Amino acid sequence: MNRLHNDTFLRALLRQPTDYTPLWLMRQAGRYLPEYNETRARAGSFLKLCHSPSLATEVTLQPLARYDLDAAILFSDILTVPDAMGLGLYFADGEGPRFERPLREEWEIRALEVPDPYVHLGYVMDAVAEIRRALAGSVPLIGFSGSPFTLACYMVEGSGSDDFRHVKTMLYDRPDLLHHILEVNARAVTDYLNAQIESGAQAVMIFDTWGGALAHRAYREFSLRYLEQVVSGLKREHDGHRVPSVVFTKGGGQWLESIAAIGCDAVGLDWTVDPAQARARVGDRVALQGNLDPMVLLASPAAVAAQAREVLDAFGPAPGHVFNLGHGISQRTPPENVAVLVDTVHAYSRKQRSGNAEQPAGA
Repeated sequence: MNRLHNDTFLRALLRQPTDYTPLWLMRQAGRYLPEYNETRARAGSFLKLCHSPSLATEVTLQPLARYDLDAAILFSDILTVPDAMGLGLYFADGEGPRFERPLREEWEIRALEVPDPYVHLGYVMDAVAEIRRALAGSVPLIGFSGSPFTLACYMVEGSGSDDFRHVKTMLYDRPDLLHHILEVNARAVTDYLNAQIESGAQAVMIFDTWGGALAHRAYREFSLRYLEQVVSGLKREHDGHRVPSVVFTKGGGQWLESIAAIGCDAVGLDWTVDPAQARARVGDRVALQGNLDPMVLLASPAAVAAQAREVLDAFGPAPGHVFNLGHGISQRTPPENVAVLVDTVHAYSRKQRSGNAEQPAGA
């Protein structure tokens, strides 16, 4: 495998000193980029785009051609895993992802099986390998999966939800059934991420998008417990290099200490968390990733730069920060504002480390 020309992102995840704060963006290959929309139209559908290793490689590289980002992230979808379990993923126009066969009956839940990632998700592994070759050692490649609980939400609800009434009813009425789904999901996610690592992913991220919808005790029992199970089963090294892991629970700011204790290398923060307090709460146990409000990128370039500097000031120059958004980038984001963000983060964080991080006038 190629030697990395820029390993700043990986070193930051391992809390090692860096010359500047590395940056990548959740959903950085997406609909805010005109070139992405052209490729998606050529593919014919979002799922066809995901299923084509060559097209997935193309869109993964598109933001890196525009911006000086410090990592690439595999272009795929978190719902590929339940799709491989036979639930029948499809995308309805204007409605987001849906499953033809959501899990409602006990026999369906008991019949759930862990898919072989190399057989049922081989197109993802092919994409990881092709992207890694195309990057040619320029920056690291991030693999990812949804968390066991977040996947279960979609699998039981059959789609996105405002109130998660089906999965929460199951949680309170038949916790045994939900635990069975989560146990299968945890094994599936672990296998899936390890297969990505074997195929070339140099860091992995677990998106617990809906963990924050749970009550306090329920989060620990139905989300955190299974996040810890996945993390404990991950390959920590490949090809002689550490493979760091990041766990992100959207809405999980109240559980930072608990998340930091499950064995991951970094914890993602959404925009509701005070970075300075987060740093004080977790100390040097883990790196932190985040946490600019994605809506900042809809504001003026001057506001984007100012808000980016505020986030950097809050984290400070100590090792262990990866700059990111507090959630995925909006499709309405002006592409030129992303350039302002990337340039500001790199330039200002270099000044922080040199002790010259005064606010530039008019920026």
